[in-house]
Amino acid sequence: MLADKTKEKPPMTEASHKSTFFRQSGWMMIATVTSGVFMSLIHGFSKVLPENEYSALGTLFQVLNWMTIPALGLQMVFAQQASAVITDKHRHQLVGTARRVMLWTFCIWLAMAIIVFFGRNYFIATLKISNPAALWITVIISLVMLWRPIFLGLLQGRQNFLWMGWAAIFDGVGRVVIAGIIVTFLHGWAAGIMAGALIGLVSALATATWQNRDLLEEPSASFEAGAWLKRVMPLTLGFGASQFVFSADLIVVQSHFNETGDYVFGGTLARAIVLFTGPLAAVMFSKLAHSAARSQKNDLMGLTLLGTAVLGSMAAIGLMITAPLLIKYGSKPEYRTILPLMSLFAWSMVPLAVANVLVNNLMAHSRFKVVPALVAVAIGYWVALQHHHSSFKEVIQTLGVFSTLFLLVCVVFTWGVKEKAKPALDEEAPPVEPLSI
Repeated sequence: MLADKTKEKPPMTEASHKSTFFRQSGWMMIATVTSGVFMSLIHGFSKVLPENEYSALGTLFQVLNWMTIPALGLQMVFAQQASAVITDKHRHQLVGTARRVMLWTFCIWLAMAIIVFFGRNYFIATLKISNPAALWITVIISLVMLWRPIFLGLLQGRQNFLWMGWAAIFDGVGRVVIAGIIVTFLHGWAAGIMAGALIGLVSALATATWQNRDLLEEPSASFEAGAWLKRVMPLTLGFGASQFVFSADLIVVQSHFNETGDYVFGGTLARAIVLFTGPLAAVMFSKLAHSAARSQKNDLMGLTLLGTAVLGSMAAIGLMITAPLLIKYGSKPEYRTILPLMSLFAWSMVPLAVANVLVNNLMAHSRFKVVPALVAVAIGYWVALQHHHSSFKEVIQTLGVFSTLFLLVCVVFTWGVKEKAKPALDEEAPPVEPLSI
């Protein structure tokens, strides 16, 4: 068992912890950038897609971001629970939880699919979708996106970052290759690209499932639904609020503007800043949850915060320099109208990238008092967008204001509000060192 396999290893020194952290973070950043490069190639099809098809595609991608809001909580709670596995009992409880949650999420997805079916005309009209197949493919994708975080969370909690990174790469490569074939030879447009996204996501899910097969083959213990929901709900709301601020602007833009292709392309470039720095926070979360379960201390949060701030700022400066070339050679000429706003767009994302580190730190230590405040910021952001969308610039300015407010709330609850961290497990056990890549 896990404890037997790792008991004989000498405890890791602080230097070893930092070395492992930077090695794993470095690999996850490489994997994320590689996956992101392939995914960004999707937007190269903006040169051949009709304007309405590309705008609808960008909106569907943001709808998928919204669908990941419950999934974010799932990934983090499984990462936290897997990080805290010490005994066979904990391991069997983890297996039972994974199996039961898969059943629950399928039922949730089925309810969502029924709602979409009866409201299909409304959704197609609101999102300005020309081919209904794109909507139905998105519905199928939503099931994969509800299951994938379960297995990615297990990989993250077990600190199997090697295959977590490969799953991300397979996702990016799979979607761009399939989408390219469908768009080039079958003229599938937005529906074809969404089909490519489905194939990519399925390949990532298959990879994560295969790497967790040893765990899933073990006996399962009873699933304590009440205690589990008490933990997953704040994680879902906390990480979901961040995801909402990250993606809500495009939904409003698509609803109130006739031509949004330039905003979609520019927003994709700017949002890459958050995605680029995300792996640092993801690796940190597992390390902190692992340490919290064993009442250990480390200073990874400070290193991660500094690294994210530096990398995010460098990415914003780099985007300001490279945006003209990226838009010139990667999109239609008329999308250059977004260039004057790229600096504002880029720096609006930096506070959110830094805030994600603090959110991960607070959630890893189960400091959930911040959650209502984060949800309030997300709701306030949505209300503000309904009244401030007269131009692309006003939408981005609203994003920047609430991204900064989101960061300030995280700062206050990290250093200004005293809250005792809650251990993930009540039982005491000797520390178990994680396997590293």
